[in-house]
Amino acid sequence: MMKRAILVLQDGSWYEGFSFGADVEASGEVVFNTSMIGYQEILTDPSYAGQIVLPTYPLIGNYGINDLDIESRKIQVSGFIVKEECTEPSHYLCGKTLHEYLVEYNIPGIRGIDTRAITRKLRSHGVMMGYITTRKTPGEALEALRNSPDYGSVDFVKGITTETPYQWGLPCQTCCLEINCKKRASGFPYPCGLKSLEFTEPEYKIVALDCGLKYNILRQLVQRRCSVTVVPCTTSASEILKMNPDGILLSPGPGDPSLLDYAIRTVRELAGKKPMMGICLGNQLIAHAFGGRTFKLKFGHRGGNHPVREFATGRAHITAQNHGYAVDPDSLPAELEITHINLNDGTVEGLRHKELPIFSIQYHSEDSPGPWDSRYLFDKFITMIEQNRQN
Repeated sequence: MMKRAILVLQDGSWYEGFSFGADVEASGEVVFNTSMIGYQEILTDPSYAGQIVLPTYPLIGNYGINDLDIESRKIQVSGFIVKEECTEPSHYLCGKTLHEYLVEYNIPGIRGIDTRAITRKLRSHGVMMGYITTRKTPGEALEALRNSPDYGSVDFVKGITTETPYQWGLPCQTCCLEINCKKRASGFPYPCGLKSLEFTEPEYKIVALDCGLKYNILRQLVQRRCSVTVVPCTTSASEILKMNPDGILLSPGPGDPSLLDYAIRTVRELAGKKPMMGICLGNQLIAHAFGGRTFKLKFGHRGGNHPVREFATGRAHITAQNHGYAVDPDSLPAELEITHINLNDGTVEGLRHKELPIFSIQYHSEDSPGPWDSRYLFDKFITMIEQNRQN
């Protein structure tokens, strides 16, 4: 039985559709994603914490949900907006429907509304807070929205980081995803990134500061002979250095980086001690650690089709992105060099330190679901680790 639902935006406009997923209310910053596939990766991307996500592709759910395409331990979005929900998915790996997946994690969805109109509004006026409800009138929902905290005032990182350190890329004992590896279909990757239960000793030890880590970052590192210790976002520099890693990875994550004083301090104290790679939020943390600033984008970069130019080679890469803040190039100190720019709006997409073994990119080098243009950056990280060993 179809139940009506409404989406109310902070400017007072509202859109009527039908409820699917969990029948609960939710508020969050409404953002759109331009990827044509990958809704399961989008739902489980921790960088979407505190946000209601709208895919611009009109049909969502057509290949269902499986155990392989997850990027964190749960659904991270606050709500989901689709034009059309596929209720009868077709894929040999499908284990459940999109509706069942949202119900499992108590996340509301709304379908059957004009997602193109909402996307055009957000492009014209900028992202704004929204509220999904099946119970309230538009006026009541708008009042509830006005009493909700603004997205830019909340530290979402502490809410989605791992509570305790864990290992990835070591022999399977207790799977961190609570999935029995031996029951997985042969030929498919295991959650820990190992291609089989046979294990070889890793060559590199990496510590990943979890500010919103995606599992495919870990999978990419394991494929490059790394074992990774994932630590909470509040872990101090001294605690990380006691682990004696060969390199440090600063993960992506949600929200305004200027709120993360504790992480910025950690990055500042780690600089120059070990090779360091930053991804997305990690790029912004590096900028802040060296005295730079960030600013909020009008409607952000979210999708799998963003062109980025690499200055060193002149190449244009098609990248996967998910961020609402960008580094202010005029705020950067002389020791940081801009290495990549966005070809759509000219914003900063990569940095490197001119003397220390530190580099970062604003987009998602781990892709998932794609494109794969930027996986070479993990090879660059390993090369930097090797060079640091020699020195």
